[in-house]
Amino acid sequence: MYEFNSSFSWHSSPASETEVVAITLPPAEPDSDIQQLEEQLNSCEMNASHIVSKTPGEQQLEYILSNLLKYGVLIASAVVLLGGILYLIHHGSEPATYQIFHGEPSEFRSPNGVINAVLSGSRRGIIQLGLLLLIATPILRVIISLLAFIVQREVTYIVVTLVVLASLIYSLVGAYF
Repeated sequence: MYEFNSSFSWHSSPASETEVVAITLPPAEPDSDIQQLEEQLNSCEMNASHIVSKTPGEQQLEYILSNLLKYGVLIASAVVLLGGILYLIHHGSEPATYQIFHGEPSEFRSPNGVINAVLSGSRRGIIQLGLLLLIATPILRVIISLLAFIVQREVTYIVVTLVVLASLIYSLVGAYF
Protein backbone atom coordinates (compact mmCIF):
# COMPACT_ATOMS: atom_id res chain seq x y z
CA MET A 1 0.00 0.00 0.00
CA TYR A 2 1.17 3.51 -0.78
CA GLU A 3 1.52 6.17 1.86
CA PHE A 4 1.95 9.87 1.50
CA ASN A 5 4.15 11.49 4.09
CA SER A 6 4.92 15.12 4.74
CA SER A 7 8.14 15.08 2.70
CA PHE A 8 6.26 14.28 -0.48
CA SER A 9 7.94 10.95 -1.15
CA TRP A 10 6.28 7.68 -1.95
CA HIS A 11 6.78 4.55 0.10
CA SER A 12 5.52 1.20 -1.00
CA SER A 13 5.33 -2.17 0.54
CA PRO A 14 6.97 -5.06 -1.23
CA ALA A 15 4.85 -6.22 -4.12
CA SER A 16 3.41 -9.67 -4.04
CA GLU A 17 4.47 -12.09 -6.68
CA THR A 18 2.26 -11.88 -9.71
CA GLU A 19 2.42 -13.61 -13.01
CA VAL A 20 2.03 -11.55 -16.17
CA VAL A 21 0.58 -13.27 -19.20
CA ALA A 22 0.65 -11.56 -22.61
CA ILE A 23 -2.03 -12.55 -25.06
CA THR A 24 -1.76 -11.51 -28.68
CA LEU A 25 -4.97 -11.11 -30.57
CA PRO A 26 -5.22 -11.55 -34.33
CA PRO A 27 -5.68 -8.26 -36.22
CA ALA A 28 -9.34 -7.45 -36.59
CA GLU A 29 -10.90 -6.71 -39.91
CA PRO A 30 -11.48 -2.98 -40.37
CA ASP A 31 -15.08 -2.03 -39.74
CA SER A 32 -15.21 0.79 -42.22
CA ASP A 33 -13.50 2.43 -45.16
CA ILE A 34 -12.19 5.14 -42.87
CA GLN A 35 -10.19 2.63 -40.84
CA GLN A 36 -8.78 1.16 -44.05
CA LEU A 37 -7.73 4.61 -45.21
CA GLU A 38 -6.14 5.36 -41.85
CA GLU A 39 -4.15 2.13 -42.06
CA GLN A 40 -3.03 3.00 -45.58
CA LEU A 41 -1.97 6.48 -44.47
CA ASN A 42 -0.05 5.06 -41.54
CA SER A 43 1.71 2.54 -43.76
CA CYS A 44 2.74 5.16 -46.33
CA GLU A 45 6.02 6.94 -45.85
CA MET A 46 6.22 10.60 -46.74
CA ASN A 47 9.34 11.53 -48.59
CA ALA A 48 10.50 15.14 -48.57
CA SER A 49 11.26 14.99 -52.29
CA HIS A 50 7.58 14.25 -53.06
CA ILE A 51 6.30 17.56 -51.70
CA VAL A 52 4.55 19.40 -54.51
CA SER A 53 5.70 22.97 -55.02
CA LYS A 54 5.07 25.53 -57.70
CA THR A 55 7.65 26.27 -60.32
CA PRO A 56 9.03 29.81 -60.51
CA GLY A 57 7.01 30.37 -63.70
CA GLU A 58 3.78 29.35 -61.98
CA GLN A 59 4.57 31.58 -59.01
CA GLN A 60 5.27 34.51 -61.31
CA LEU A 61 2.01 33.95 -63.23
CA GLU A 62 0.07 33.75 -59.95
CA TYR A 63 1.73 36.96 -58.77
CA ILE A 64 0.91 38.78 -62.03
CA LEU A 65 -2.72 37.63 -62.03
CA SER A 66 -3.30 38.52 -58.38
CA ASN A 67 -1.81 41.98 -58.88
CA LEU A 68 -3.86 42.47 -62.05
CA LEU A 69 -7.08 41.72 -60.21
CA LYS A 70 -6.12 43.77 -57.16
CA TYR A 71 -4.98 46.87 -59.02
CA GLY A 72 -7.67 46.56 -61.69
CA VAL A 73 -10.41 46.69 -59.06
CA LEU A 74 -8.67 49.53 -57.21
CA ILE A 75 -8.25 51.63 -60.37
CA ALA A 76 -11.83 50.96 -61.50
CA SER A 77 -13.14 51.90 -58.05
CA ALA A 78 -11.08 55.09 -58.02
CA VAL A 79 -12.41 56.10 -61.46
CA VAL A 80 -16.03 55.42 -60.40
CA LEU A 81 -15.47 57.36 -57.16
CA LEU A 82 -13.94 60.30 -59.04
CA GLY A 83 -16.81 60.32 -61.54
CA GLY A 84 -19.36 60.07 -58.73
CA ILE A 85 -17.82 62.97 -56.81
CA LEU A 86 -17.70 65.14 -59.94
CA TYR A 87 -21.27 64.19 -60.80
CA LEU A 88 -22.52 65.09 -57.30
CA ILE A 89 -20.63 68.40 -57.33
CA HIS A 90 -22.39 69.47 -60.54
CA HIS A 91 -25.74 67.69 -60.22
CA GLY A 92 -26.16 66.97 -56.50
CA SER A 93 -28.66 69.73 -55.86
CA GLU A 94 -31.00 68.72 -58.71
CA PRO A 95 -34.22 67.03 -57.59
CA ALA A 96 -34.53 63.34 -58.47
CA THR A 97 -37.50 62.53 -60.68
CA TYR A 98 -38.40 58.89 -60.21
CA GLN A 99 -41.91 59.23 -61.67
CA ILE A 100 -40.66 58.82 -65.22
CA PHE A 101 -38.13 56.18 -66.25
CA HIS A 102 -35.30 57.55 -68.34
CA GLY A 103 -33.26 54.91 -70.11
CA GLU A 104 -29.53 55.07 -70.53
CA PRO A 105 -28.52 57.66 -73.13
CA SER A 106 -27.28 56.20 -76.40
CA GLU A 107 -23.77 57.54 -75.85
CA PHE A 108 -23.30 55.13 -72.91
CA ARG A 109 -24.45 51.99 -74.72
CA SER A 110 -21.11 51.15 -76.31
CA PRO A 111 -17.48 51.34 -75.22
CA ASN A 112 -16.74 53.86 -77.99
CA GLY A 113 -19.60 56.06 -76.79
CA VAL A 114 -18.30 55.92 -73.21
CA ILE A 115 -14.80 56.94 -74.30
CA ASN A 116 -16.20 59.79 -76.41
CA ALA A 117 -18.31 60.93 -73.44
CA VAL A 118 -15.24 60.91 -71.15
CA LEU A 119 -13.24 62.90 -73.69
CA SER A 120 -16.05 65.44 -73.92
CA GLY A 121 -16.00 65.87 -70.11
CA SER A 122 -19.14 63.96 -69.13
CA ARG A 123 -19.20 63.00 -65.45
CA ARG A 124 -21.53 60.08 -66.13
CA GLY A 125 -19.06 59.00 -68.78
CA ILE A 126 -16.32 58.82 -66.13
CA ILE A 127 -18.53 56.59 -63.97
CA GLN A 128 -19.28 54.38 -66.97
CA LEU A 129 -15.57 54.20 -67.81
CA GLY A 130 -14.86 52.93 -64.29
CA LEU A 131 -17.50 50.25 -64.75
CA LEU A 132 -15.97 49.26 -68.09
CA LEU A 133 -12.57 48.97 -66.41
CA LEU A 134 -14.12 46.78 -63.74
CA ILE A 135 -15.61 44.51 -66.41
CA ALA A 136 -12.37 44.45 -68.41
CA THR A 137 -10.24 43.32 -65.44
CA PRO A 138 -11.32 39.64 -65.33
CA ILE A 139 -11.37 39.51 -69.14
CA LEU A 140 -7.75 40.61 -69.20
CA ARG A 141 -6.99 37.98 -66.56
CA VAL A 142 -8.46 35.27 -68.80
CA ILE A 143 -6.41 36.54 -71.76
CA ILE A 144 -3.17 36.48 -69.74
CA SER A 145 -4.01 32.98 -68.47
CA LEU A 146 -4.62 31.86 -72.05
CA LEU A 147 -1.24 33.20 -73.14
CA ALA A 148 0.48 31.44 -70.23
CA PHE A 149 -1.22 28.14 -71.09
CA ILE A 150 -0.19 28.52 -74.73
CA VAL A 151 3.43 29.01 -73.65
CA GLN A 152 3.21 25.95 -71.36
CA ARG A 153 1.42 23.95 -74.11
CA GLU A 154 -1.37 22.81 -71.76
CA VAL A 155 -3.95 21.85 -74.39
CA THR A 156 -6.79 21.08 -71.96
CA TYR A 157 -6.42 24.41 -70.18
CA ILE A 158 -6.12 26.24 -73.51
CA VAL A 159 -9.45 24.80 -74.67
CA VAL A 160 -11.22 25.57 -71.38
CA THR A 161 -9.81 29.11 -71.29
CA LEU A 162 -10.85 29.71 -74.90
CA VAL A 163 -14.41 28.63 -74.06
CA VAL A 164 -14.48 30.99 -71.07
CA LEU A 165 -13.04 33.84 -73.15
CA ALA A 166 -15.51 33.22 -75.97
CA SER A 167 -18.44 33.29 -73.55
CA LEU A 168 -17.20 36.52 -71.96
CA ILE A 169 -16.74 38.21 -75.34
CA TYR A 170 -20.11 36.97 -76.56
CA SER A 171 -21.84 38.33 -73.48
CA LEU A 172 -20.31 41.76 -74.10
CA VAL A 173 -20.49 41.99 -77.88
CA GLY A 174 -23.64 39.91 -78.41
CA ALA A 175 -25.84 42.68 -77.09
CA TYR A 176 -24.84 44.96 -79.97
CA PHE A 177 -25.71 42.58 -82.79
